[in-house]
Amino acid sequence: MPAPQTHYFEVEMQLNGFGGRTTDVKMPVWAPGSYLVREFAKNVEGFAASAGGKNLGVTKIDKNTWRIEHQGQKNFTVRYRVYANELSVRTSFIDASHGYLNGSSVFMYPAQLQQLPSTLEVRPAQGWSKVSTSLKPAGNGPTFTFQSSNYDELADSPIEIGNHKELTFEANGTPHRIAMYGPGNYDEQRITQDFKRICETSQKVVGRNPLDRYLFIVHNLERGGGGLEHLYSTTLQVSRNAYNSEAGYMGLLGLAAHEYFHLWNVKRIRPIALGPFDYDQENYTRMLWLSEGGTEYFSNVIVQRAGFQKPQQYLDQLATGITRVENTPGNREQSAAESSFDAWIKYYRPNENSVNTGISYYDKGEVIGAVLDLMIINATKGQKSLDDVMRYLYDEYYVKQKRGFRDEEFQDAVAKVAGRRFDDFFKRSVYGTVRLDYEGALGYAGLRLVNTTGQPEAALGASVSANNGRPMVTTVLRDGSAWQGGLNVGDELLALDGMRVTDDINRYMAARPVGSTVRLLVARDGQLRELSFPLLASTAAKYRIEMADNATSEQLVVRRKWLQLPS
Repeated sequence: MPAPQTHYFEVEMQLNGFGGRTTDVKMPVWAPGSYLVREFAKNVEGFAASAGGKNLGVTKIDKNTWRIEHQGQKNFTVRYRVYANELSVRTSFIDASHGYLNGSSVFMYPAQLQQLPSTLEVRPAQGWSKVSTSLKPAGNGPTFTFQSSNYDELADSPIEIGNHKELTFEANGTPHRIAMYGPGNYDEQRITQDFKRICETSQKVVGRNPLDRYLFIVHNLERGGGGLEHLYSTTLQVSRNAYNSEAGYMGLLGLAAHEYFHLWNVKRIRPIALGPFDYDQENYTRMLWLSEGGTEYFSNVIVQRAGFQKPQQYLDQLATGITRVENTPGNREQSAAESSFDAWIKYYRPNENSVNTGISYYDKGEVIGAVLDLMIINATKGQKSLDDVMRYLYDEYYVKQKRGFRDEEFQDAVAKVAGRRFDDFFKRSVYGTVRLDYEGALGYAGLRLVNTTGQPEAALGASVSANNGRPMVTTVLRDGSAWQGGLNVGDELLALDGMRVTDDINRYMAARPVGSTVRLLVARDGQLRELSFPLLASTAAKYRIEMADNATSEQLVVRRKWLQLPS
């Protein structure tokens, strides 16, 4: 990285002991954990190969493959540059302040030979003194030289380079590091202690510790959010002011818990489609509702188990999740399994109609996880839980069979732990769109799901946002007033009942009776249009979960097991 301000990494790849006359070298098209084809090869420049001081013939044969003609030369060198100017957890970035590298967007591999080990030497920009990665140091190499057992490990070990701060702690005897890039108003002692609690509580879920080291890379940015899991590390992006508020700090702990729990769920307990990876194309699975949504369920449970939230605070959070799912029209159109399978074309490419056609596998998977956990605990009279299912999957498939599990094997694992099958539940509410029986599941624990919405009010059924001071329609909800009345996304609202619209029109709707007619003047494609339609009642609901005072002893057993309450 000789000129970091230009946003380029320079890569030299030495390949030794290769037979034949040609070798194909590939760049991945996606980053595992982020289910979208991102075409990383678009950032590659100046690809060339040489041997013995002479240039070799190179032909690009498809979008992400270069064929090298080395004519029997067993040792040769590849050089190329990568433009890296997208600072996200899924991509790579370098500027004058630091470098951040995701392997799948920078490192290539010889086709069909991902299993080969490699040695990596990182040469920081002038003035930079620190390199943080979960890769193990190479024994006798130069400074900042690391080793990987195969390409998957190399690609799955992000690297932070610069003059960042490193914090350290141990969790159950395993060394952990936090590489903190950028200023932030964090308390070093508090964050290390709290991350330690999150890690140790997470390890109790599966009860198996596969780690000998772990690295958190934390980017403190003006606007930050999100994370990406890796085999022995994760990258988190956080607003540098998030530490100021309790809500912001709890959001960070929840994000850390989510990405850390992925080291079991996804990286080791994984659907069979998610490894070994095919870096050339999409890797389809119908289980992201468990891999991502289930991880979100466990991360919230972990925060509560670690003592950062009281039980009622967790229940309030779960109720918010139920509210979000049930108020999404697409929840009735797309199942959790379909949402998982279509992640590659829908989740990362939302449009104005996505809310009507789909449901997030994160959101739906979280509430499925809660319902399924309660069903298992109830079926076993408080003896087993979803924790035991994860433990079984880890032992049976990751340790014993050394592979991922199939969809039906997950259902078999649930049945084995619960002592009964839930095939109808999976058919109707995971692979189908039948509403989850929240009331029944919560009832097992003596809890009530209460709809606190009150008397239905009239609603436009559309979202409006200001665009250069103009109120523009951004979303129209399926079957709502606007949907049926012909209001379109992209319409500029000019007048309501003959009066100029200057701000959010929705605030005028609540005072109107259901069934009353609204007259709108809109601009659409430069033409004025008049619309008139009746206002329907809002179908949005708001839920709260309450603890019943008259819970039976059987219900209390389930409640204590689920929320890990003292007897």
